[in-house]
Amino acid sequence: MSDVTRIAEQVTTALGGSANIQDIENCMTRLRIGVADQDAVDAAALKAVDGVLGVVEDQTMQVILGPGLVDEVADEMGRISRTTVRMEGADSAVPEDRAADGPGASGLTASQLAARGDEIRTERKRANQTTLRNFLRRIANIFLPLIPALIACGIIAGLNGVLTNLTVQGITPWAAGITPALGAVASGFMSLIAVFVGMNAAKEFGGTPILGGAVAAIIPFAGIAKVTVLGQALAPGQGGVIGALLAAVLAAFVERWARRWCPRSLSMLVVPTLTVLVAGLVTIFVFMTLAGWISTGIGSLANWLLESGGAASGFVLGGLFLPLVMFGLHQALIPIHTTLIEQAGYTILLPVLAMAGAGQVGATVAVYMRAKHNASLRNTIKSALPAGVLGVGEPLIYGVTLPLGRPFVTACVGGAFGGGFIGLFDQLGTTVGSTAIGPSGWALFPLVNGARGIGAAALVYAGGLLVGYLAGWAATYFFGFSKEGLAALNASEADEQRSDLIGAELDPQA
Repeated sequence: MSDVTRIAEQVTTALGGSANIQDIENCMTRLRIGVADQDAVDAAALKAVDGVLGVVEDQTMQVILGPGLVDEVADEMGRISRTTVRMEGADSAVPEDRAADGPGASGLTASQLAARGDEIRTERKRANQTTLRNFLRRIANIFLPLIPALIACGIIAGLNGVLTNLTVQGITPWAAGITPALGAVASGFMSLIAVFVGMNAAKEFGGTPILGGAVAAIIPFAGIAKVTVLGQALAPGQGGVIGALLAAVLAAFVERWARRWCPRSLSMLVVPTLTVLVAGLVTIFVFMTLAGWISTGIGSLANWLLESGGAASGFVLGGLFLPLVMFGLHQALIPIHTTLIEQAGYTILLPVLAMAGAGQVGATVAVYMRAKHNASLRNTIKSALPAGVLGVGEPLIYGVTLPLGRPFVTACVGGAFGGGFIGLFDQLGTTVGSTAIGPSGWALFPLVNGARGIGAAALVYAGGLLVGYLAGWAATYFFGFSKEGLAALNASEADEQRSDLIGAELDPQA
């Protein structure tokens, strides 16, 4: 039996068997699995599967496997459970639900730390069930399925940019006939992204996807330039994804309202026509102008924030990103990233926020060095650290820094310094952006771009990672532990075993 088959079978069994699996969504690093009965899921067995890097227990179970392996396991699980596997978006370097630990939460072994991490995650999941956070999750669900295409087109756009520059300099004259084709491949999706947002939004809010797409398609339609609103002609694409989102949500509400009173015999004709007509006219005369103002404001604010605030703005953004995610508010940033990509070709916020992952890696290395006599924790770190460097931070957060408490805070400090470094260069004119949403860590390198080209952006991003690593390490190594917490962390396994034996001898029922 291959490792892929073994993992797929063990994960399926731990999830309550094939009959309990409703759907499987395949992301870049994890599986998102809908289950019929959460009580039938054996979370402990799921986490114990060799190859599983982490588990997020939520309304949809998330099984973290890492890039590459997740695709193979998803296909095998789909075969075992006879469930269609859907491809979703990429994961960020931090999980959806987490909380900073309180003081004095140090554990002695990796298993104790993991148990503490599970407690925190459960508490945070309960706290995150608010109307606002559930709404933000729905917004995230609209954009997450678009991320694989954004990543692919972003990488192709970066490759095309390099080839174009080399061709202009006469180094690769043979690429002159290829770059226009690559440009078309990279730009085609972005030119119609409003349509895809409209389809996903309509589905998420209870409407028919194709009707949401039909209304959103008005936004990129070239003929919209013939329409005048408030004395000005509309521009194709005006309002972008925000306008598409508003249009599709309205379409879903109009459709549901129409279905309540329309006779069934006429519903096929009346409902879609009324939906597209009402939502379409509101989109043209209200949403495109309103969303255009909002989109322009977002772009201007983001640029002003880093151009004017520089290191200070980057420091605050990089340092607060993990707590922002902890409270479930990070999902509000997804439409903002998409809007910036649509406007400038890249989002300048993502590289700054990605520094939180760098601080996390540096903090974990410091924990490894300080926990000299804790073999189980060091083994956990050794297995999870490579994934953390590549942008998969869940195993490090749930298994190391979060349950320890202080190292989670010092990881934020590392992220702040890394963000400040990138913010400083943004202020000096060397902007660093990402052409797609999702990856962080080293996985973001193929997607970086900026005002001074890919090379300069990559160098600044690498410098930010290095600063984040070093600052996270230093803050954690020198300030991440109390004397008592460090002593407890380094209690040798031999001492623990002796304590267990003494306890057994003193307990007459043992």
